[in-house]
Amino acid sequence: MNTTASPSADTDLAQALLPICIAAGDAILAVRRAGHGVEWKEDNSPVTEADRAAEAIIMDGLAKVAAGIPVIAEESAYAGALPDTGAEFFLVDPLDGTREFVKGGNDFTVNIGLVRDGAPAVGAILLPETGKIFWGAVGAGAWRGVVVDGKVTEPERVSVRDAGGDPITVVASKSHRTPETDAYIHKYDVEKLVSAGSSMKFCVVASGKADLYPRMGPTMQWDTAAGDAILRAAGGSVITLDGKPLAYGPNGAAGAEGYRNPWFIAAGGLVPLPAKA
Repeated sequence: MNTTASPSADTDLAQALLPICIAAGDAILAVRRAGHGVEWKEDNSPVTEADRAAEAIIMDGLAKVAAGIPVIAEESAYAGALPDTGAEFFLVDPLDGTREFVKGGNDFTVNIGLVRDGAPAVGAILLPETGKIFWGAVGAGAWRGVVVDGKVTEPERVSVRDAGGDPITVVASKSHRTPETDAYIHKYDVEKLVSAGSSMKFCVVASGKADLYPRMGPTMQWDTAAGDAILRAAGGSVITLDGKPLAYGPNGAAGAEGYRNPWFIAAGGLVPLPAKA
């Protein structure tokens, strides 16, 4: 498939990513049923056979639907495979929320995002255990559905909720909350605080179920690209603490560290407060 900047082509690409996510999710669940060991990477994050199996499926799928577009995938990146990126490249986290997966939880996802000119353009996210699936193309819209027997059913468009003022609903990390995140949340009149794992936090905001997702803690670009694309497609925004859109691409650091994110704030219709207000 030849991707372009047109909304229709990006929508087609987003839909082409769905079967790839589903196949990767099936592989993850197969590993869970069979049992799995856990290894630890240099950054003290876990990796399992499920991560590697899902990544291999995604890499093969992307080579078929978007041949020639470079792919930066988490496990390959940590192994030193970092192709040069041009104006377009994919960011892949084959199993986001590995800690949840290892603990037996359900909040883990498959993430595929396309970056164009430093910004997320297309994204797809699957929750393998529940079958919930989200996809979007910036400028065209965002959708969610449910996977039944390997097919996407009940597709419906999603959008962020209108900014209605205080109080607000905030979604925050289940495993990676920091004092800085809590301090930022306390600047708002919060009616409800929801905990969620993995990239699902972006989908909660994109679906209008929350107003704000602040992340003052470590993330990598493959953790955020797919969810960022879906949220922006749904009418939201993702900004750094200085108010600029979260940008994608090598940051100049060596190896996988070249794809580390700064802290950010993801929001729906709400205009986030300045981080240092």
